[in-house]
Parts: sequence; structure tokens; C-alpha cells
Amino acid sequence: MSMPYYVSPEQLMKDRADFARKGIARGRSVVVVQFADGVLFVSENPSQALHKVSEIYDRIAFAAVGRYNEFENLRIAGVRLADMRGYAYDRRDVTGRGLANAYAQTLGTIFSSGGEKPYEVEIFVAEIGDEASDDQIYRLTYDGQVADEHGYAVMGGAADQVAAHLKENHTEGASLDDAIKLAVAALGHSDTGDRVIPADDLEVAVLDRTRTQPRKFRRIRPSDLEGILGDRGPETPDDPSSEDAEAGAPPTVPTGPDNPLDPTDTVSGSTPPLEDPVTGEPSSGSPQPSEPVSEPPTAPPVAPPPVAPPPDGEPPIAP
Repeated sequence: MSMPYYVSPEQLMKDRADFARKGIARGRSVVVVQFADGVLFVSENPSQALHKVSEIYDRIAFAAVGRYNEFENLRIAGVRLADMRGYAYDRRDVTGRGLANAYAQTLGTIFSSGGEKPYEVEIFVAEIGDEASDDQIYRLTYDGQVADEHGYAVMGGAADQVAAHLKENHTEGASLDDAIKLAVAALGHSDTGDRVIPADDLEVAVLDRTRTQPRKFRRIRPSDLEGILGDRGPETPDDPSSEDAEAGAPPTVPTGPDNPLDPTDTVSGSTPPLEDPVTGEPSSGSPQPSEPVSEPPTAPPVAPPPVAPPPDGEPPIAP
């Protein structure tokens, strides 16, 4: 009888945690910043259909990083829980703390269960109050741990580098425009150099307490975002090692007959043009060669074989 392999609980939890952290680190960072009138969410997200920042309830918002299908399931469950609680009791009974506790129980149960893999997600649950001191930001990790954040917070991607930039430049009570500029600059900051993120690749949303509607969540469109950010220089090219790409100009192509990429080269090398299959002359659509092409040699005619004389009494046979 074969015995199953034994894995200690400490090693099992460590392997599951490493697996979840690697999946989260492959995503792009999400930044949450408190400003004078609410809470700002900024994420680098080229997709215009799949959102990483969404609304949960009147004063509550949700942001996540990691696997989209997993945190989308969590978002939908949070929306249903908030709607049921608000309908059964009162809208004021729906709080960010209650949603954070529900998410923590779900993530903790999935992480400690040996029957399925842990969720590769980290999420933010933010709620704004009547005053800035009443704002709450909860960060939940893959294993169900809950942390209460103040001022700013980062998760996913190069979170350490982004958080270091925010720590040096963050100021309390900043305006919305200043908070957006700070968050976008932090997302583009790295040890190798800063990069400019296009406005179309940014997902920006706020919980704004100054709105007169009960729902305080709103998104900032890329057109409005460009006016807030202003001129930030040329966008970061795909290949920063190229000098022409850093200057914002297209790469130059060297000219010459030996370069097949040269648009001015009509005949590359000594390749002859195409010939007409009937006349044997160059076709009208093909380029003319720089040197005349010699005619191929023609073989001499072959003499017919001799005809044997016919036997007596029979007519001759034509060859």
C-alpha cells in the first residue's frame, strides 16, 4: 500500500501564499489617494470595457488587481450583499466595514481550503463620510487579512516603487487635480526612469462628497484627464534604447541598393525583372534592370535519324 506524501501545514500555506503573490505581481498597480473632497482611484488599464475600479453602493467603491474573473465575482457578490442589506434594513446600514469583513471571510476561507487554489487578487474597499476624517480605506489581501489605510495606498505590480514616490510627495488635504497628477506620476515612476502613461490607458474614478446626488461615485473621462494633466511631454516609446525613439521621431532607414527596406530602391541587387511567359520580354509592371540582361544560349537543331530502306515489293515508309 502506497503512503501519500506528507506536507506540513506551514509549507502548504507558504506555497499557496507564494502562488498568490506571483499572480498579483503580474498585474498593474492600483493607487488610492485621499484628497480634500473624497477618495481618488487611479489605475493603468488600457481596456475600456474591463474595469478595475467600480461602484458598490452610494458612498462605497471597489478596486482590485489580479485575475479579472476572480475579483469580478467578488465585486458582484459585494453589490448583491449591499443591495440586500440596504433593502432589508436601511441604506445607512450599508458600510464599508461590513463589506470588508464579508470579503475577508470569503478570501480567508478560500485561502485555507485545500480543495481549490487561492484567489490571486487584492482589493480595496473605500467609503467616504461627511468629513475627511470619516473616510475609510480597507485593503484586503489574498489570505483574508484586512488593513486600514490612511492617506494613500498601493497594490499590485511594482507597489514598492510607487509607494516610495507617494511617500515623498503626498500632502494631506490636496485638491483633486493635484491628487491625480501625483497618482499618475507615481504609476509611471520606476528605478530605471519615469515614463509618461497615455491618458487613454488610465482608469480614474473618485468618491466625491461634494456631489449633490446620493451616489458619490463618478468616473473621469480621458478627455477631461488630458486637461488636468496638461503637457507631460511625448509618450514613452516601446523601445527606449533607440535614440530616434527617445526623440519621438520614426527610425531612419538607410538608403542604398543593398537595403531591401529602402522605399526608394526599385531594384534590389541584380535581380532581373519578371518576363512575359509568351514574348519573353520584361512585363510593363516590373522595374527595369540597371544593366541589360543577356539572352540565354539556344541549342543547335538536332538532325532527324536516318530511315532504313524498305524491303523489295513494299512501299517506302515515311519517317
